[in-house]
Amino acid sequence: GGAMTDPKGDRSKGPSEQDDPDLFTRIVDSDEKGVYVSGAKAHQTGCINSHWIILMPTIRSTQNDKEYAIVGAIPADVKGLTYIYGRQSCDTRVMEGGGDIDLGNAKFGGQEAMMILDRVFIPWDKLFMNGEFEFASMLVERFTCYHRRSYVCKTGLGDVLIGAAATIADYNGVPNVSHIKDKIIEMTHLNETIFAAGIASSHQGHKMKSGVYLNDDMLAQVCKHNVTRFPYEISRLAQDIAGGLMVTLPSEKDFRHPEAGPMLKKYLVGRKGVDVENRM
Repeated sequence: GGAMTDPKGDRSKGPSEQDDPDLFTRIVDSDEKGVYVSGAKAHQTGCINSHWIILMPTIRSTQNDKEYAIVGAIPADVKGLTYIYGRQSCDTRVMEGGGDIDLGNAKFGGQEAMMILDRVFIPWDKLFMNGEFEFASMLVERFTCYHRRSYVCKTGLGDVLIGAAATIADYNGVPNVSHIKDKIIEMTHLNETIFAAGIASSHQGHKMKSGVYLNDDMLAQVCKHNVTRFPYEISRLAQDIAGGLMVTLPSEKDFRHPEAGPMLKKYLVGRKGVDVENRM
């Protein structure tokens, strides 16, 4: 897990200027064996099912921020590290029972957590930046160059969503209606635009002195910018095609209920030959 994002506190101030010095992850002590760090890392996708965490600075550092210019690797179960698990809008449905439709990816679903570090120990051989503040901004820029290009993964989700939207249009009996086709075309256009920027960033990559390739920075930023906009429009169009049931559909537990279930299956039919459960 790449742990870069700090809570940041007052965004107008740098790490060393905060009222609480722990709002950016920092070295608080050291001995002959290594260093001890405290602070927090926010929005850490996949951290709980990672084996190792690499702590990194989150912004450009100055001479006054030397203790914050740190890169180090820690085991995910290291002493002094606490995870506070994030919440998602429908996460309680997985505990209601009734089947597996509402579970999503039950075994390998994604998650985010906040990581709280309280004097977490890093041995010297796992410490890769130790006060070299002048390199912090370069590290952030190169990390984000790779990371923002990697957002092209959202197009895989987009493919699934476009397929689902086309399927529900068919279930509703309107696959050939012109405005439905126009919306699916627009969804595809937006999705492939994200994909194109990511692929172009890699294609325009260059070899650095170390032998490692770095993808094109500008196109990586464009890929990220597209991802901050287009998936929401794709989702809006999908919801428009699916109709109000997209947000008001009862849970699977209701569909399995002996009284409510038959009523739902009677009134939530689509075109002839479509199973209500498939529509759900």
